[in-house]
Amino acid sequence: NTTSTTLVQLLFREVFLKGTTMVNSINFLLLLSLLPFAPFCHCEKKNEGYLYPQFYDGSCPRVQEIVQSVVAKAVAKEPRMAASLLRLHFHDCFVKGCDASVLLDSSGTIISEKRSNPNRDSARGFEVIDEIKSALEKECSHTVSCADILALAARDSTVLTGGPSWEVPLGRRDSLGASISGSNNNIPAPNNTFETILTKFKLKGLDIVDLVALSGSHTIGDSRCTSFRQRLYNQTGNGKADFSLDQQYAAELRTRCPRSGGDQNLFVLDFVTPLKFDNFYYKNLLANKGLLSSDEVLLTKNKESADLVRKYAERNDLFFEQFAQSMVKMGNITPLTGSRGEIRKNCRKINK
Repeated sequence: NTTSTTLVQLLFREVFLKGTTMVNSINFLLLLSLLPFAPFCHCEKKNEGYLYPQFYDGSCPRVQEIVQSVVAKAVAKEPRMAASLLRLHFHDCFVKGCDASVLLDSSGTIISEKRSNPNRDSARGFEVIDEIKSALEKECSHTVSCADILALAARDSTVLTGGPSWEVPLGRRDSLGASISGSNNNIPAPNNTFETILTKFKLKGLDIVDLVALSGSHTIGDSRCTSFRQRLYNQTGNGKADFSLDQQYAAELRTRCPRSGGDQNLFVLDFVTPLKFDNFYYKNLLANKGLLSSDEVLLTKNKESADLVRKYAERNDLFFEQFAQSMVKMGNITPLTGSRGEIRKNCRKINK
């Protein structure tokens, strides 16, 4: 910039003429001369593109208190709800990013993600989210997004069951649509290979450490017979059970998960401490008693993931620390911010 260069040259000439007392003035004027080139968009980007825990401090200061209260009541009524709310956040973020698309019912051109294979007959907790949203609309109307409610409810569910806490970055907005194809294709399935699961994580910006740590959420909650029946009867197409599954454990599972029927029969994912968020999930894997094939492959199909399983089985504190970090990372998958999306008044449908 010719003007800026000339100004600097003149200032340095003044220094030699009038002495070093001009240095502070030079620094100030240099700053002024560079201002036209300063990245003002960085400030705008902070508001438009970044999430931060204090987002509602001015507009709805009681948001976290209200979410925690409703979640605590729901989990006290039904302990399984903690895992269901945690799973909802996961199933939301892996489809179109963390934008509450999973909460939308079918209407007009929207085909609900609730109909997808990963969600049909298993996704639950929608009424709890409705209750939270209703309470927040009374407290601070049209302010808190459903996507942020999901993120907070997932954190609170983890804490209420004995798991780690973390500061939840906030400022997400809600999507204007859903993607049933994205739900069918992007969410890791119980019978996916290790490579497929890791690829699905990497496509969302998550790595193998995040995969192993976030899989630890299976320390709470249940799974349906239909999600692991293949392991019990025909894992590789030869009519035999999965050899990596403890055979006594497999025999117990077969008593309530027959070759046909009983699809919706529920089994705890962690048979040792099913209601407590801890590292027994990893200890169970080491004993070949992981319920889902997608759990067991973390130990049997990749050395790096197997090493992480052993580390978290030995050190609950390391698991907690990494789980919290990975949850924040997952919660930051392509959120809608700024003027994109909307703040839904009803989490089940877009605003008119």
